[in-house]
Amino acid sequence: MTYLGCFMCGEYKEANISGADLSKANLSEADLSKANLFGADLSGADLYGANISGANLSGANLSGANLSWADLYGANRNGETL
Repeated sequence: MTYLGCFMCGEYKEANISGADLSKANLSEADLSKANLFGADLSGADLYGANISGANLSGANLSGANLSWADLYGANRNGETL
């Protein structure tokens, strides 16, 4: 797995970060629209206000993640763990 650390206010539109270890990462306000997050570990991540619209979250672990004000419109959420 890949550890990517802090993405605060980053732009990762359409990025392929499938299987990445983003646990406890600061992703607040990040642009992850249309990103491939298949099987990514986002447990405990701060996704406050993040744009995750149209992203692939299939099999992603979002347990304990802060999704307040996050935009998940059109995201593929099949098999995600909350």
